Parts: sequence; structure tokens; C-alpha cells
Amino acid sequence: MADRDLRTDGTQNSLEGKFDNLKGKLKDAAGGLTGDTGLQAEGKLDQASGKLQDAFGKGERKLDDAL
Repeated sequence: MADRDLRTDGTQNSLEGKFDNLKGKLKDAAGGLTGDTGLQAEGKLDQASGKLQDAFGKGERKLDDAL
């Protein structure tokens, strides 16, 4: 059961990370179009955290494969 949870958690983290990255790109673009530097910064932060969460999820799945 623990192995299944690690794979499931990894997949969930990757999906959430990809979503946050996309959301950040949209915020960054919207901020650029409107001149809202705060929204752009928030978008860049969302992108960075999304990429980190996606990488963590990939790591969880690799660890599950190794076990």
C-alpha cells in the first residue's frame, strides 16, 4: 500500500505542479499586458513553485520505481 501511495502522491504532485506553472504563465502574461508588475511577480512565483512541485512528484515516482 505504501508503494501505491508514493506513486499516487507523485502523480498528484506533478499534476498540481503543472497546473500551477500554467496558472503562473497566465498571470505573468496578464500582468505584462496590463502593466501590473505585482501580478507578473505573482505569476513568476507560481511558475517557480509549480516547477518545483512537478520535479518533486517526478522524484517520488522514480523512488517508487526503485523500490
